[in-house]
Amino acid sequence: MSEKLRGVQKWVDRRFPFTAFLEKHITQYPTPKNLNYWWNFGSALGIFFTIQLVTGFWLTMYYKPDANLAFASVEHIMRDVHFGWLLRYIHAICPSAIFLFMYIHIGRGMFYGSYKQPRELIWWMGVAVFLAFMAESFMGYLLPWGQMSFWGATAITNLFDAIPFIGPSLVIWLRGDFAIGDSTLNRFFSLHTTVIPIAVIGALIFMKLVALHHVGSNNPVGIDIDKKKDAVPFSPYFVTKDLWFIALLLTIFFLFVFFDPEFVLEPDNSEPANPFKTPLHIVPEWYFLPFYAILRAIPHKLGGVVAMNGAILIVAFLPYLDWSKVRSARFQPVRKWMTYLFFANFVLLGWLGLKPPVGGLLLLGQVCTAFYFLYFVLYPLFTWIDRTKAEPERI
Repeated sequence: MSEKLRGVQKWVDRRFPFTAFLEKHITQYPTPKNLNYWWNFGSALGIFFTIQLVTGFWLTMYYKPDANLAFASVEHIMRDVHFGWLLRYIHAICPSAIFLFMYIHIGRGMFYGSYKQPRELIWWMGVAVFLAFMAESFMGYLLPWGQMSFWGATAITNLFDAIPFIGPSLVIWLRGDFAIGDSTLNRFFSLHTTVIPIAVIGALIFMKLVALHHVGSNNPVGIDIDKKKDAVPFSPYFVTKDLWFIALLLTIFFLFVFFDPEFVLEPDNSEPANPFKTPLHIVPEWYFLPFYAILRAIPHKLGGVVAMNGAILIVAFLPYLDWSKVRSARFQPVRKWMTYLFFANFVLLGWLGLKPPVGGLLLLGQVCTAFYFLYFVLYPLFTWIDRTKAEPERI
């Protein structure tokens, strides 16, 4: 570092602890040396969320949140704005990557017991981030004002009508009108571009990182580490590991952007919204399909809504459902295989969400839904009776 830069650094450090902050939370932050690649998806989420923010802010310069102009403004971005097609495709595909990484991130936490004390608060913040991303994605899905956007938003907002007493009023409040229209588009645009990503998701991620750096990271073995013997500085070891892994993910991501951008996009959204023409099969984005399958598996509307929301919120209770003293499922044979079955069942529910709920598929959806909740109901039992293998004294 040159003398001029060193002088600038000293000037800043006397007024703001910039160097001390970097050393404590980035360069010298003690990280368990046995972290595997499942831990890299947390950093990947941060990078892809930043990409989503940057492209989203850029798109707002050209987008018109008006029911008569929204679809045309998206076409204008795609056809007339320099590299508008690229930014729009990145912004449209990025949520799929974010939710894929988030599911892997949550699954890793479930398998390795990252929800157990003293990390319960981190786990709850993670669940809150997941819910905020779901709301962010749902509101952003309406903005292109295509057929599937319009009817998907209609179907989802209609679900709130099932809530006793306040349901009908809540639907009108959410839409800003009696039906999906210009008022809905405007309020969804405001929430999607400012309130949720910055005031909610940004704040939750910041608090989650503060809490994580206070209690330290979990590790695949699940035991508390000796920071002097079992940890290494985050930089350069894990910075290098994160960078090459994120580069690999970005390479795969841009293969979709450049060669198959319509892979995760709904063809019906290429048509402008038409309130008088209902699509033959209304389906949400792929990352909502498991919960959509749970919703349809319950024949009663209110029961389906309760089951769908309960399927998300029940994950927050894992710190209380796990009665074992061992964190990692690596040392719990029953919990390990039950968790593998749970992951497979979740994927199957996603596939069922694509299919019409008729005949044997409806029955299969009900069986998968029952297993989903049975996993959590039995969680205290099989974590209590499981004969755990011996944990190592050090990683």
